[in-house]
Amino acid sequence: MNWIDTHAHLYSDNFDSDRPEMVQRAIRQGVGTMLLPNIDEDSIGVMLALEAAFPEHCLPMMGLHPVYVKENVEEQLAIVRKWLEARKFWGVGEIGLDFYWDKSLQEQQYHAFRSQIQMALEFDLPIAIHSREATRACIDVVKELHDGRLTGVFHCFSGTREEAEEIIGLGFYLGIGGVVTFKKSGLDAIVAQIPLEHIVLETDAPYLAPVPYRGKRNESSYIPLIAQTVADVKNLKIEDVASITTANAQQLFKML
Repeated sequence: MNWIDTHAHLYSDNFDSDRPEMVQRAIRQGVGTMLLPNIDEDSIGVMLALEAAFPEHCLPMMGLHPVYVKENVEEQLAIVRKWLEARKFWGVGEIGLDFYWDKSLQEQQYHAFRSQIQMALEFDLPIAIHSREATRACIDVVKELHDGRLTGVFHCFSGTREEAEEIIGLGFYLGIGGVVTFKKSGLDAIVAQIPLEHIVLETDAPYLAPVPYRGKRNESSYIPLIAQTVADVKNLKIEDVASITTANAQQLFKML
């Protein structure tokens, strides 16, 4: 089985002690492609170094994460644009809104989100959306700027069934990760009702490790554990989950 981890921060310093071994573990588990969402200007160098070490397996995105938006947001966005103009990236991400950690820069977050959606349209790239405690707000911004060409994924989806259907109606995918394995998350019940054709798999490594590794460091080799839960709740074979979610990711990130 071939898997794609559509969202993993493998350049994080959590992996400094064993990064090459960790990537090789994922490859041995069949996770041959790992998409790397950028965070801010400081993560670009380490992200591209990982791509250089594993160019066939680690594919970078470019974006400014909402939690890292600062007062000098225009300078930060200029850096994102400079890189998008300079070379190939596989998506614009991780972008969006975060109303969990700090609400003091909401105006700047909205500006960064809208600006980066416009960049995605300009460079014909999908977007990876971070929407912590902001799913409704992110849907509204996507609707506002959707011109029929915009595509992407609501990473680490944690909304309602109704929001899931609204996202699918916009032509977007739901990013499903380790939370689906948590007993009281409720995400399994939503996934059970969503056609697999609208789902991509992710880890968000090093965060949100699936059971039985919950609370520990996450890594891309755990994608099959997430997939097994998806298969169980949907009464499917894990081989079907592999083939369909991989095809979804290939289509979304234009790997075909």
